[in-house]
Amino acid sequence: MELLVSKNNQKSNSIIKIGSNSKGNKPVSIGDGGLSIIAGPCTIESYDQLMTAAHGVAKAGANLLRAGAYKPRTSPYSFQGLEHEGLELLSKAKSETGLATVSEIIDHEDLPYFEDVDLLQVGAKNMQNYSLLKALGRQSKPVLLKRGWSNTLEELLLSAEYIVSEGNPNVILCERGIRTFETGTRNSFDINAIPMLKKMTHLPVIADPSHGTGMSDLVKPVSMAAVAAGADGLMIEVHNDPKAALCDGFQSITVSQFTALITGARQYEKIRSFY
Repeated sequence: MELLVSKNNQKSNSIIKIGSNSKGNKPVSIGDGGLSIIAGPCTIESYDQLMTAAHGVAKAGANLLRAGAYKPRTSPYSFQGLEHEGLELLSKAKSETGLATVSEIIDHEDLPYFEDVDLLQVGAKNMQNYSLLKALGRQSKPVLLKRGWSNTLEELLLSAEYIVSEGNPNVILCERGIRTFETGTRNSFDINAIPMLKKMTHLPVIADPSHGTGMSDLVKPVSMAAVAAGADGLMIEVHNDPKAALCDGFQSITVSQFTALITGARQYEKIRSFY
């Protein structure tokens, strides 16, 4: 049986439109051949922290604001996020900046709290949480599905199929690095996955070099490689004070570094149009 997400099942690539925002801007389109950039802090820590980062990435040219309210952490003693309070802060940031928002959902019972979030993220730890995937498939809001840290591309597509087969075709795939024998970086970013997924599926594919490397000084060069490889977008962790971050500060970059990254990424976007 041919999968609904298979390239063979749809002649044209899917273009996912991520809703309008409080300032009436046009929806963000991912998969239309351009490069969309999602940026913001890994976790919402406070009003001031979120707003500083949100205004910073908006000014730099980000298309969407990402920030986590519910955080599934490996250790139960790590900061788990502000949960519902965090989503309320994210709504304020959306209203102030005009950026559409992205946030991770870990339980289908929390869906009512995500009403004002424009793009629902399924993290690597939940890529095979089938009850969550089915629930997201029964609603129409776009879903950003991250590859699990030990999963194959086929398994990623089968997880996407759970969402699409329930009636929601609005799925974006994300390569965020996998676990290998290499210990020099947090994960091994699989650059092969981007062009390979482009061959396998009509769904858009974005890259997360922040988790893919786990090292802030590697985020920019790996971002350039991902854009050159054909990624439809980038997801970048940006924090106003990475050293003080409560989550993933070691892989977060500053707003000024993000501004430089966007400049480079747009240049690579122009270059790739020639091949």
